[in-house]
This record gives sequence, structure tokens and C-alpha cells, in this order.
Amino acid sequence: MPTCPHLFGYHGAYLRVNLSSATARRVPIPEIVLRHFLGGSGLGTYILLSEKSATTEPLSSDSAIAFVFSPLVGSPLTTSAKFAVVSKSPLTDRLNDSLASSRFAIAGKKSGCDALVLVGSAGEPSILIVDDGQIDLQPAPDLVGLDCRITEERLHEQFGTDWQIAAIGPAGERRVRYATISHDGRHAGRGGSGAVLGAKHLKAILIRGSQRTRWARSTELTDYSKSLSERSFGPATAKYRELGTASNLLVFNRLGALPTRNFQQGSFEGADKLSPETLLAAREKTRAYCAACTIGCEHIYAVHDQIHGAEDGVRLEYENLFALGPLCGIDDSNAVLQASKQCDLLGIDTISTGGTIAFAMECVQRGLIDAPWLKFGSAQSLLRAIAQIGQRDGLGDVLAEGSRIMAHNIGQGTLAFAPQVKGLEIPGYEPRALQTMALGFAVGTRGADHNRSGAYEIDFSEQVDRRHVGREAAALAVDTENKAALMDSLILCKFLRGVFGDFYTEASHILNLVTGWDTTPDELQICAKRIVSAKKLFNIRAGWQPTEDTLPDRFLRQELLDDPEARLSEDRLVSLVEAYNRHRGWTPDGYPTEEELSKLGLTDM
Repeated sequence: MPTCPHLFGYHGAYLRVNLSSATARRVPIPEIVLRHFLGGSGLGTYILLSEKSATTEPLSSDSAIAFVFSPLVGSPLTTSAKFAVVSKSPLTDRLNDSLASSRFAIAGKKSGCDALVLVGSAGEPSILIVDDGQIDLQPAPDLVGLDCRITEERLHEQFGTDWQIAAIGPAGERRVRYATISHDGRHAGRGGSGAVLGAKHLKAILIRGSQRTRWARSTELTDYSKSLSERSFGPATAKYRELGTASNLLVFNRLGALPTRNFQQGSFEGADKLSPETLLAAREKTRAYCAACTIGCEHIYAVHDQIHGAEDGVRLEYENLFALGPLCGIDDSNAVLQASKQCDLLGIDTISTGGTIAFAMECVQRGLIDAPWLKFGSAQSLLRAIAQIGQRDGLGDVLAEGSRIMAHNIGQGTLAFAPQVKGLEIPGYEPRALQTMALGFAVGTRGADHNRSGAYEIDFSEQVDRRHVGREAAALAVDTENKAALMDSLILCKFLRGVFGDFYTEASHILNLVTGWDTTPDELQICAKRIVSAKKLFNIRAGWQPTEDTLPDRFLRQELLDDPEARLSEDRLVSLVEAYNRHRGWTPDGYPTEEELSKLGLTDM
């Protein structure tokens, strides 16, 4: 299956695999579609709309899940070895796009396709082998129940180390609604893509290939890549290199923006015990790099692996530190590291895990759940709950559904303090203290997500008063969301955003070097708007209603206990959402207008 001869940076097709019949076919992607949606999240959204996945049940055999690459994968550009996993989420019932960095992206692109799309369901636990675009579906009963790491190790032993592997753990097999897909210790984490693979009885994907794409201006691309790599060592990425994303913990705590005990407070008295500075003094640490990355933001801390009985390392980032620490009231760093490792091996998203457990802890505190062992501050409770989630055992079977479904089942007003938007648990940014971010959470097509909206950057700037945000913040929030959509479609790591002088200008130059297209900054700004609107169209088909663009009542009716100035009223949020919609050219309640769809070339969708 040769690469499309007239394209640079692309193969011009996706490989559509029907797991029910164990067959595959190449589906051509017109060049205009590639130019309009690029790759990653954008192209994945287009493919899922084409596959009519918005109206299917996420865990049914009819659903589609797409592993989508980009024109930059395989190039010398730093941070470009990324891919997106796009599907309808079993946690939110809305569009889900999870991004990850690994050599799986490079191998997938070299297999001769711009995306791998899976439909149907294998009849028994199986592995999918994709070798230069040819597929083989093999039964794999011996892998059932194995954790993510052991699964990859077994497959490498059997097939060799030249294969790149994406696998699910026990949580994905059991359809935990926030199960992840793991690859080399990294995860396509949020929204439950691992459960989608589990429902398709697919334990792992092995992929390799030899088909390279061509670059339009190879010599200039190499020169530019060297320059970008050099700039990536500058001050814009210094904190990620030195302390990693965990460095945000003490900053957020000082600002009263660190969610604590299920968002009851905005600061945590035990934050110092969890800070990377404290961890560095107490245990060994190494740095690691994603494939094709020069930044090296990964910080791996030594921890005794209770499951495998040996010293091991665990990647520690702000989000798992916050979700398994302050959010659950836990200041025991060893327990937080153990919990993070446990989540990685089981294959579950740390944010949704911590958010759901913290919600359950408050329900126990209020006498609404009969599980007295599950309480804030108890490290033993946290580890026990995570183990039960992975096996769907006891209370874990309830926790595996996520906080929104739990709240609906419990009733008694619990939805008011379930920490989620559209079913996706809220990450480590207190909405009342960071109100532009609150808007980003409310309108996000994926739900509460800090990677699809960079609105927190506005809150930390001098452009707004973060605790008293006005309608002027809506346009700023839109701009951060557009930039994120473009970065997630090119795909480049968001840690580069401070490296670019003029992002749209440099992005258009990069695309010209890779594809030969005469792309302009204005065209890419339209492209970003198109991708965001296409995601909204998917959600509308899936049943979205304007009432979904909000936050739980806790954030709209209660000030922070430790910062009474941090108040976000329902009226203010409604006003912000309406301003956001108008700035997007949508109706005040959030439906894209015919005029806007026409401008973006989305009328046919």
C-alpha cells in the first residue's frame, strides 16, 4: 500500500479495521479534508462524524475508535511524536480525544496510514497486529487480567522489541468508564478510551511499518527543527525541566486554587509534604523524555512497588499529585506515589479516579454511603478503593462508573457536589478562584478539561481579576481554546506554546515546510475555529443540550471556605457562557449558526 505520491506529510488514507470480520480496508482522505482538519484531534473528529459515531453507544460493537496521527509525526520537529485517540466517551457520552506521546505514533504513521480506525468487536479477548498496513487478529486469552506493564512485556517477549504496543489493563477489560490505553508507561488517559477497547475485546494493538512520508522542503525543515529544539531549552520550559508539572502544586496552594477534599477548600495544609522540592530531598529521581522530545519534563520518583515486590519508578505530574493527594485530603507522599503507580498498572485515569473517590469520601462523611473505611486523609482507604475500581469489586463497581453516574444513583442532592462537567471529573484548578478557567470547563466539548482550554493562562495574567471575571474574558478564553485545538491537531506539545513568538505564523511555516501548502496564519486561525465547531456538531448529534454548559451547584452557590472572596454566581457563569457563544459566532445558547458553519466549510456536516 504505497504512500499517496502527490502528498507530503500524509499517506492520504486511514486504515479501517472491522474486528467482527477481522478485515481491513483503506479509506481515502481527500487532500482538502487533510488541509481543513490537519490530523490528531481535528482529523479524528472528522472521521468519527463520517463514521456516524455520535449516535452509537460508546461501548457497543457499532462504535468507532480512531488512533490518529498527524503530518508532523516522523519529522525532526521536537515533541511531534504524538497521536490522538478519538471516540465517543463512555464516561460523558460526548466526544473524547485523548493525546499521548510515544513511539507508537511513529510506528503507526510508518504503517502506511494517517489513522487507524477500529469498528466492530472481536468474539473473544484478542490482540490486533498491524504490520505495514496488513492486519492479523489473534486470540489472547493468556493476557486477560494482566496489568498494562506486564501485558506489554509479555507481547515484546513473544513478538520482539521492534513492535510498538498500546494495551489496556484490567480496568479496560472490565469497562471502567475512565479506563486508559497504555503505551510504554504513558497513557491516552481521560474519558474512557480503554473501556471502548475492552468492550471490543481488544487487549492490545501491536504496530510497525516501513512506509515513510516525504517532506516538501526537507533541508529547511531540518534547519528549522534545530532552531526550535534550541529554543525549547529556554526559560519558557525551565520549570518543566527542573521540577516537572508538579511544581504547580505550591503555587496553586498559595493562590487558594488547589482543590482540596472534593473542592471544599482551595488550599491544603499538607501541600508542603507533597511538593517536588520535598520529594527531591527524600527519594531518588530521574528525568525522562517522550519520543522525539528535547524538553524532558517527565520526573520519575523511586517507590517500592508493592504489587511486583521491587523498587520501581513512577511518573509524577501535577494532576495525579493533586487528584490522589489534596483532593482526597492525603499528605502521605509515599501513598500518593503508590496510588499513581497503581492507576498506571490497572489502566485508569488518575484525575477521574481521585475525583470519584473524593466525591465518595464526602458522601461517606455525610452519611450517604455506608462505607466507613473510606474517609478523607486515609492513605489505606485510597489504595483500597483504587484496587477495587480496577477489579470492579465491592464499592469499586460503583466507583468505576464515575462521579456523575454515582450521583444520579445515590440521589439526595449529591449531584450538586459531584466534581464533574458533562461527566468528566474536574482537574486541579479551583473554578471559583480561576473563573476564566471555570468558563473553559463549562463550555468544553470534552467536559472539564485543562488541556482543551488554556483559560487558566488568562487567570494567571494581568488581563483579568481571576476571582471577579467579566464578559471580556470570554474572547480570551476562546483564543486559548482555538490555539489548543490547533496544537492538538498538528500535533505539538503544549509546553512549546511559550516558545513560539507568533504561534499561528510559525505553525503556518511548519506546515509549509512539511506539506508544501501555502498555508497562512489566517487560514490556521479559521482551521482552529473549524475544529472546535466540528466537535460541537458531534456533541449536538450525540444529544448535547445548552443546560450542559455549566458547573455543579457547589461552585455556583458556595464560596470557598478558606477564601470567601472566591465566589462564582450562576448569573455570572451564564453571562460568561453567552459571551463565549457570541464570540464564536454561535447562538447565545450555543448552537453554531448556518452563517458560521458556511464560513468554516461545515455546512455539509
